Amino acid sequence: MLRALLVSAPYYPVIANFLEAGARRALPDADLSRVMVPGALEIPSAIAACAHQYDIFIALGCVVRGETSHYDVVVNQSAAGLTEIAIRYNLAIGNGILTVENTFQALHRANPAYGNKGGEAANAALALWRLRQQATS
Repeated sequence: MLRALLVSAPYYPVIANFLEAGARRALPDADLSRVMVPGALEIPSAIAACAHQYDIFIALGCVVRGETSHYDVVVNQSAAGLTEIAIRYNLAIGNGILTVENTFQALHRANPAYGNKGGEAANAALALWRLRQQATS
């Protein structure tokens, strides 16, 4: 059975719940576990800590642009961190960290009935895992 880890930063709880619901729907037969971290910057570290315990990883969170440059730091560093650990440890990671201008955009993208970015991230991780399986067989 496929072992999947959802790593969620529930800074915006409603959005996080939508993202998780979409991811869970995309992986109905997987053995799913979930860990929660304070924010998007902590997601790569959490995945790296569990690198060899799961088959796929789904990063779930939301960063809404504010009045300072902190948004740019969080967006860039969380994406770079996911890419770095995916390459370093050969991991199948789906990036479901939303980067939006406002909460309306986030709600639309996160809701499984509309944007379903949680489901898309789960499907991306699954596609990478399948590719890895083909490459090693």
